[in-house]
Amino acid sequence: MTAPIPRDLPDLPAIPRTHALLPTSVPASAVVTPVRRPPAAAFRLLLAGTAAAGVILAFLLGSPLRVLSHFAIQSNILLALVTLLSARRAWTARRPLPAALTGAALLYVMITGLVYHLLLTDAAVPFSLTGMTTPTGRHLIAVHLLHTVTPLAAFLDWLLLTAPGRLRLRRAATWMLYPVLYLVFCLARAQLIAPGAPGRYLYPFLDAEAHGYRHALANALLLGLSFYALAVLLVALDHARPNPISHRIKTGFRLRPPVG
Repeated sequence: MTAPIPRDLPDLPAIPRTHALLPTSVPASAVVTPVRRPPAAAFRLLLAGTAAAGVILAFLLGSPLRVLSHFAIQSNILLALVTLLSARRAWTARRPLPAALTGAALLYVMITGLVYHLLLTDAAVPFSLTGMTTPTGRHLIAVHLLHTVTPLAAFLDWLLLTAPGRLRLRRAATWMLYPVLYLVFCLARAQLIAPGAPGRYLYPFLDAEAHGYRHALANALLLGLSFYALAVLLVALDHARPNPISHRIKTGFRLRPPVG
């Protein structure tokens, strides 16, 4: 015989807590062994030095304020700083810089190279500078360092030395803020310079004095759409390309065959 089960069970007293449960987080370095990457650090250090050399040479050959106003100079300064920090992190086995920052630096320096080679040096384009004074000597070296060497090297660094899948499409619109601010800066700068003065407009496709504001803003809109398309293309390529730095990750856990 068993005792009947009561219909109403009495309330049980609460179990007293001896201590509060605190959230804990385990750093990735406790499980995954950090990996130093000396080749990537060396390449990025060389890239940062190349960008810095081109900027310094440009400052020595021209007016500092006017040189600093160019998009190519600003983008190469950003690239030099970002790659220098990336080199340090690769050498010390630290986490890479945020992809939003490295992606912006890559996009801006690629804009520098593409605009120079497709618009400013192509004789078939109406905004070409080929009819003007051809750079020679140290000026030619600075031009190629800033517009050819660093964009190509930055693209190779991203393609061959970084893990894929880190760029996000939502960042493409954010990256467009700087080109828009640079457009406002160029137009405002032109208002502070006397009409007809040489170098009033830094780029021929933004020359509102020669073509009118409507034409200059239309050019800026087309370029902005092209820059956004380039940003989207970089994000798409980042998610489609293979991982060039895949390696076997060593953790603190070891799987052993069962005994018996």
